[in-house]
Amino acid sequence: MTALRCIILVQIATTAALGQLDQPRETAKQTARSDAVVRSFYREIVARHPLGIPRRADMKALAPYISNALARRLDTALACESDYYRLHHDPTLKPQIEWLEFGLFSGAWEEALPASFHVKGTQPEKDGSFHVDVGFTYGKPGDALRWHVTVIVVEESQHFVVDDVIYLKDEGDPGDVEPPLSKVLTLGCDGPRWVGYETD
Repeated sequence: MTALRCIILVQIATTAALGQLDQPRETAKQTARSDAVVRSFYREIVARHPLGIPRRADMKALAPYISNALARRLDTALACESDYYRLHHDPTLKPQIEWLEFGLFSGAWEEALPASFHVKGTQPEKDGSFHVDVGFTYGKPGDALRWHVTVIVVEESQHFVVDDVIYLKDEGDPGDVEPPLSKVLTLGCDGPRWVGYETD
């Protein structure tokens, strides 16, 4: 083997090795960026406690952290909500819409009103998304309700944004989940049309 060939092989091997070192470093940077977006997003959620589909000032504050796909899903669900009210005129009846009193990004009932949150961990996925585990508390210290969700973060136009939320039923069982936000926003709807819930 000539000296020139040896030098070329060493350069190729060095470039490959440095590329492999850069991959974990790049993943660590992306993980930190996805965490930062989730932290900023949930600071707004804890401050605002939006119920149902965010509107006006709430939506303006949350929009920079929401993916285009999630924004479209929210718009479609809002159109479906409007269609429901067009079809149901009786103000004495409680609306059947699933998400009206729901904290779309944290959960239902008390879970719609988190007092605090913390990022528990982040997992990079093969599809390029990141699953960020977020824990919440509600109530007085020592007697607080605790729960968590998994937030799916994707990169869009070189920025990380929230694309979906998975509601976990039991902190001890990560496989025990409710329908995700993307599914909740379609309940009772056929696109922008209200069709009601399926009956058995």
